[in-house]
Amino acid sequence: MKNILKYCLSLAIAGGLMWYVFKDMDLAAMWAKFENANHWWLILVTLFTIIAAWSRAYRWNMLLEPLGFKPSSFDSTVAVFTGYFANQLIPRAGEVTRCGTLNRLERVPVNVSFGTVVAERVFDVISLLALIGLAFILEFNRLSDFFMSLFGEKLGMGSGNGSGRIVLLGGVAVLGIGIAVAAWWFYRNNAERLRQNSLFAKIEGFVLGLVEGLLSVRKLRNPWAFVFHTVLIWTMYLLSSYVCFFVLPESSHLTLLAGLTVLIMSGLGMSAPVQGGIGPYHILVSSALVLYGLSKENGLALATYIHGTQMILMLLLGGISFIITLVKSPKAESQTSLSHSISNKNV
Repeated sequence: MKNILKYCLSLAIAGGLMWYVFKDMDLAAMWAKFENANHWWLILVTLFTIIAAWSRAYRWNMLLEPLGFKPSSFDSTVAVFTGYFANQLIPRAGEVTRCGTLNRLERVPVNVSFGTVVAERVFDVISLLALIGLAFILEFNRLSDFFMSLFGEKLGMGSGNGSGRIVLLGGVAVLGIGIAVAAWWFYRNNAERLRQNSLFAKIEGFVLGLVEGLLSVRKLRNPWAFVFHTVLIWTMYLLSSYVCFFVLPESSHLTLLAGLTVLIMSGLGMSAPVQGGIGPYHILVSSALVLYGLSKENGLALATYIHGTQMILMLLLGGISFIITLVKSPKAESQTSLSHSISNKNV
């Protein structure tokens, strides 16, 4: 019952946000844009998506190998797509479904594979944070204008006030550093007492997990290959965002830097605790596109097109992978156990 209520609440929030986003939009005009769009670019988007999923599966196998399991890249890719498929239907169900699929195909225990998926997510968070930092370096003026438009006017600093922008951002940086130092000092002196609070324990576990996950790469047989595939995955995501700009003539002039900003906003939107990022994705991505000169209507149209095609693509490729999971003969239990035993002896 608790999970059902969470699911219904997620859908209700998504529905409310979608109503807010589209309440003043001309939906007929937006649909006309979709009908006249150049859909041929979706072939490249599909190719980039498949490469990213294969690379993620290969990277996943690298985490499983030290534990004595060597699933095939094909089966791992099928498991990744099946997880994407489940995520479109039930929030946060993708990780469990992905591990269950690999258990059916390759007999990898769910508790073992799930631990590696958690480690993978750590690197996804780190990668997203790194991209956010890179975007602020490369697109400082646009992103600072964006935040100035949100907060600057309330402080009497318009977006065109250069000195006001520096004062505001400098103040935020100093405040952030001061809070971080104070929080670290307070943590060092009160850690045991703070751990009695369940919320603090979860936050501490998350942060320590990030650090542990980052350091765990050193234990892999080929850590640089792991880093390469991490970069490849996010490069494919970036190219997917960039290629979608050519679908509509209004956005065909946008650059790869705009694609980077859209990728970051889409990552933040998809991280929101609502079904498929519906609502937060549209708000963040359309706002990012406005920064690059698109009108609110065109920005929302492109954000809706990208999100909609991503969902359809994940349902299509994930559905095919789910069918493969049902019809493909699982690996024999004895074969897997023998392979596991041999691997453990070698270790």
